[in-house]
Amino acid sequence: MKIQFFGASGEVTGSCHLIEVGRYRILLDCGLIQGGYKDELRNAEEFAFDPKRIDAVVLSHSHLDHCGRIPLLVKRGFKGSVYTQKVCRDMCRVMFKDAANIYQHDAETANRKRARKHLPPIEPLYTQDDADKALKHFYGLDYGVEEEIVPGVRIRLNDAGHIIGSSMVELWLEEGKHRRKVVFSGDIGHGEAPILRQPSVIHQADVVLMESTYGGRSHKPWQESMQEMGAILMQAAQSKGNVLIPSFAVGRTQELLYLFREYFEQWNLGHWQIFLDSPMAIEATEIYSRHSELYNQKAKALALQDKTLDGLPNLRLTRSPEESMALNRISSGAIIIAGSGMCEGGRIRHHLKNHAWRRDCHILIVGFQAKGTLGRQLVDGAEQVKIWSESIRVAAQVHTVGGFSAHADQQGLVQWLGHFERSPRVFLVHGESSAQQMLQQEIQERLSIQADIAQPAQVVDLLEL
Repeated sequence: MKIQFFGASGEVTGSCHLIEVGRYRILLDCGLIQGGYKDELRNAEEFAFDPKRIDAVVLSHSHLDHCGRIPLLVKRGFKGSVYTQKVCRDMCRVMFKDAANIYQHDAETANRKRARKHLPPIEPLYTQDDADKALKHFYGLDYGVEEEIVPGVRIRLNDAGHIIGSSMVELWLEEGKHRRKVVFSGDIGHGEAPILRQPSVIHQADVVLMESTYGGRSHKPWQESMQEMGAILMQAAQSKGNVLIPSFAVGRTQELLYLFREYFEQWNLGHWQIFLDSPMAIEATEIYSRHSELYNQKAKALALQDKTLDGLPNLRLTRSPEESMALNRISSGAIIIAGSGMCEGGRIRHHLKNHAWRRDCHILIVGFQAKGTLGRQLVDGAEQVKIWSESIRVAAQVHTVGGFSAHADQQGLVQWLGHFERSPRVFLVHGESSAQQMLQQEIQERLSIQADIAQPAQVVDLLEL
């Protein structure tokens, strides 16, 4: 009875943890490694385990750093089922489609260059056909329902409050006379965030795998973040430029639209043209709008009024590439929300190329930016950035509003862990080393719980704990 860490150990992305119980092998998540070019090349490497020998996958949520390699897992021989919350299954359909399109486009572009050099063509990481095949393996569950996924392994999903359909996972493991309970936190939501419910509380576990993304910091109070957002928009209006918001298509975009509705008058948003320039975010917003049963009470009451999250009179959904390119002709008065959230792909790169050099442009960062990403360079104050091999001078004003994170901060993480009635053994995953070290110290000082930082390929024998 073992756990082995194969991703998001010693780093933030690429969530992937292997549990062995008797002859059965279960993956917790199978996500993409994200970051710079060299980081993402690792996605095409062979898995550190045989996909054909994996019996099941339990998926916490639909962000690509948790689910994005499942089509590749299937492509390389996985035959089992993927267990996840029902809405997460719907959202993965959107995420896989977008990722496959990007991989196919990038491969076609690279192969045109390779052909001119008489080099053999490369394959995309996976195609739309691969994504469609992967979705046939998905099995959707409701929150709070126990399910035996293989002999000796039962699971129950709980609302993580991170994005819609996100889960923290309880696993009951049996091997002969031995019993262990493992809890995988997934990504724990920010309790003050709009739309979704508070993260679930769990009381019993022998072992907890806990995320640590913001383990080294505290979020600004929600109201302070709202005031900061309003002040930035007022400043941008006075400079008569555009506002670019790189945004994750799932979760962050829907929160922004919700808040734009709630603060429409206060932030004087009627004087702007607001564009949601992301086909994936548009599809994700439609899924959010269909599942108000997963909202908190305030958001649920708003949904009862008109059934949508995007009821802004001046919101325009730009689905086609032609509509997106037309936005580059707007020099003033536009708020453009576009993916990707870390500026590593998608339409936001086009807008940054066309506007980042303008002094009257404002770039509003509202999400975590991993090391090596273009978004992280902007947050760190880079004066020059490269976009498609072209050097762009950054004259725009870059603002970071940290309170919008969909992750719990250090206090939220420690508070969540503090609900366990008997001190479990804790392994920290999904975080940068500095954040993990600070969270480790805080857990040990405040809760007197042993917390270890998971290491790549580390094996934990559950029967020795």
